[in-house]
Amino acid sequence: MDNGTEFTSRALDDWAYRRGIKLDYTRPGKPTDNGLIESFNGRLRDEFLNVHEFIPLHDLREKLQAWQDDYNHHRPHGSLGHLTPCEYVQKWSVQPKEAAPLQF
Repeated sequence: MDNGTEFTSRALDDWAYRRGIKLDYTRPGKPTDNGLIESFNGRLRDEFLNVHEFIPLHDLREKLQAWQDDYNHHRPHGSLGHLTPCEYVQKWSVQPKEAAPLQF
C-alpha cells in the first residue's frame, strides 16, 4: 500500500485488523516498489481524470464505469501478453468464483 495519509490512518488500521487483513506498505519514496499500481494510477489520471469534467457526481460514476469496462474488457495489456485483464483472469482461473463483497 501507498504511504499517503489516507492509507496510514488509525481508522483504516482498525478496519483491517477487525477483518484479519494485514496491511503491507511500500517503502516511503520508492514508487518502483508498486510499479503496476503507479502505472494504473497514471493511466487513470491521464486518460480519465484529466480529460473529463464531472458534474454532478452520478456523471463521474457513469463515466468511470465506462472507462473501467474499456480498461478491463476491451483494451489489451502488454504486461498480460496482449490480453485484456478479463481474458487473462479467465485463462489462468481454475474455477471462477464470485468475490464476496467488502463490508465496511
